[in-house]
Amino acid sequence: MNVTNGGEAMDNKKVIQMLEERRTIRRYDESRTINDDAVADIKRAAQVASSAMNRQPLRYIYVRDAKTVNDIFDITMWGAALPDGKGRPKIGERPTMFVVVTYEKSLASPFVEFDSGLAVSNMTLAAHAHGIASCILGSANIERLCNMLDIPETLKVSCVVAFGYPACESALIEADGENLRYSLDGNNNYLVPKRRIEDTVWEI
Repeated sequence: MNVTNGGEAMDNKKVIQMLEERRTIRRYDESRTINDDAVADIKRAAQVASSAMNRQPLRYIYVRDAKTVNDIFDITMWGAALPDGKGRPKIGERPTMFVVVTYEKSLASPFVEFDSGLAVSNMTLAAHAHGIASCILGSANIERLCNMLDIPETLKVSCVVAFGYPACESALIEADGENLRYSLDGNNNYLVPKRRIEDTVWEI
């Protein structure tokens, strides 16, 4: 079966391949900046994401200035599942863009975090189509972030997303029992265990 959009057909095997390939990346080529065309597509992808009750409460702060990117990097936490800080990018491996995802408190529905998840999924897939990797960060010093970016009190931060061209790879592997912790292989590439479909799906 094919998915159609605007009269053009897309092989859904390619859709699944794209979903499989878009993995979290925590090391980037810091020498490469993200171009305007890619940023425009990421913005558009967020704009068209579904929204509960169509309230569209999400607001996005795109940070591309190198100094501010580094300042935000300093207040984010990375790869908690890996020991000895191995999940944290070193100098030369840091992201080159952050997007701070926020929402208007007055417009938020009880499902606002679903809105955020859908939008971020769209954004990271759009970035992936340009060869740009991403990492969704749930751990950051939100108070310092709000002060740094002068985020008004009418907005609440949902998450921070890092973007950059990848300097490592990430591959899916079948989960070994209940061990779901991601790890590094001998080349410092990521291995991400996933449960089998038959272990997560009931059919009636």
